[in-house]
Amino acid sequence: MEDLSPLQAFRRVCNLRMLAGVYYFCLLYAVSRALTWYGEDDGTLQDAIFSLVRFSRQCLLTGLSLMLMVGLAEALLAGRRWKLQAALTVQALAVAFGAALGTYLRYAVARLDDPDNHVKPAWVVSTISLWALLGGIAYALLLVSRAQRQGRDELTRLFREREALKTQQTEAQLSALNAQIEPHFLFNTLANVKRLYETQPERGRNMLVALIAYLRAALPGMRRHESTLADELELVRHYLAILQMRMGERLSFDIEAPPELLGAHLPTLVLPTLVENAIKHGLSPLPEGGRIRIRANHAADGGLSIEVADNGQGFGAASGGAGVGLANTRARLAARFGDSATLELEAAQPRGVIARVHLPSEALA
Repeated sequence: MEDLSPLQAFRRVCNLRMLAGVYYFCLLYAVSRALTWYGEDDGTLQDAIFSLVRFSRQCLLTGLSLMLMVGLAEALLAGRRWKLQAALTVQALAVAFGAALGTYLRYAVARLDDPDNHVKPAWVVSTISLWALLGGIAYALLLVSRAQRQGRDELTRLFREREALKTQQTEAQLSALNAQIEPHFLFNTLANVKRLYETQPERGRNMLVALIAYLRAALPGMRRHESTLADELELVRHYLAILQMRMGERLSFDIEAPPELLGAHLPTLVLPTLVENAIKHGLSPLPEGGRIRIRANHAADGGLSIEVADNGQGFGAASGGAGVGLANTRARLAARFGDSATLELEAAQPRGVIARVHLPSEALA
């Protein structure tokens, strides 16, 4: 229910737009009555026009009286919690009094033109009844239209609240998923550092220095829900450099991305997770290792396509590449972009796996 002051409620009824509506209704009603009189009166055209104008004036007096009384009723009801029966009584009395006042004004003005004109009870009853009926219908339509408008406004408000809650839910999901991905990614990296440190301390120390540099660059952005392609590629480059220190010639990589795509937005740690998956399930099991190729390109639909390809052992791996990292990555892409973002895996030739991420055009905005 709207909370309006009495003056605001009165102005909502008694305004220029409502006045224009009343005027055109009265004019239309007068014209329709004039058409019923056509042919019954042998007067001149000038007399017919004069009768039309006079009847329009009389109708307008009643219409304005009804509008004024309805406006006063709305002002009386505004800001108060009336019971339904009491409010309907006030509204009905406003219509009845408006019709009666309009009838009296019509008679008073008619007496100015013809002082000998005397009121007839049948005319009074029929005029009040007719205009009370018309006024009641118009008032009911006004209330129904207002209720529909308020209903639409309420639906719009609820929709906005739902969208706000949905946004909050998405942010909560991203935070929860980040909390799962960060330990998964970091603990695997630390395990590699520990293993290398135990077998080759000098290289282990160098790798630890590199890892510290990586963490110094990565940790500030790990609590963000969103990153850029440039940041993701930088993290991947640090990560692969660290692993290259452990694997030596068993690991090589190349990264290709057009400069205009580096500002694209995507959830954090998407690319490091895919690269880690390729190393763990694709290259590490092979004695000779392999190569990681990362490419970003424009998609055919105007979006962004990112590929992380390896020439490892492919889908023959025991885990099949269906671990927590990939599941969470899919969930984070869906939380950020909905169904318009996808993560697909396919076999590479002659061997290996291609992980392809497709992002919609909004990621480039």
